[in-house]
Amino acid sequence: MKPILYTFRRCPYAMRARLAIAVSGVEVELREVLLRDKAPELLKASPKATVPVIVSGENIIDESYDIMLWALKQNDPDAWLARHNPALIAECDGAFKSALDKYKYGNRQEESDAIEQRSIASGFLVKLDEALKTQHYLSGEKSGMTDMSIVTFVRQFANVDRTWFDAQPWPNLIRWLEEFLSSDVFMSIMTKYPKWQLGDPVTLFPEQT
Repeated sequence: MKPILYTFRRCPYAMRARLAIAVSGVEVELREVLLRDKAPELLKASPKATVPVIVSGENIIDESYDIMLWALKQNDPDAWLARHNPALIAECDGAFKSALDKYKYGNRQEESDAIEQRSIASGFLVKLDEALKTQHYLSGEKSGMTDMSIVTFVRQFANVDRTWFDAQPWPNLIRWLEEFLSSDVFMSIMTKYPKWQLGDPVTLFPEQT
């Protein structure tokens, strides 16, 4: 039986898990969930009730970063794990994501607070832009675990106000993001699937070409 992946197409955590699974070639049964109407099977597997979740036999993995490691430790054809900066990823997942959430989801009537949180998050993006001045990717001259762990959250930040984002003096970061958005691997993980429910035909991921 294939491992089961519970996922949601637009969630940046689920995106980065799918990126690692796609590049690893580890085949899973994909189950698309709606966050407002979560499948009982997901709730049973992981009381956290967040995506992504991997169910592999008795093994439950419900952190996206751990799912990336799980997939890549099985097969890492592009050597993503060799290009891996855990400290920078932790900064993304911590202070940057906290400010991003408050910017994106905060009370829109408190515009000044949203702008403040955007400014806090921007400090991290300035740091990324500086790093990308001297190398093509955050991981060096080739894309790796660091890039793919962070880029989906930069995408989420940019999409809050893309006009504002594109006007910022971050040419290296904007180039890096655009390159990712037009990449084959990104396109391959953004296929739209219907909401899964028990009894549906099995959907395998990554899709075989």
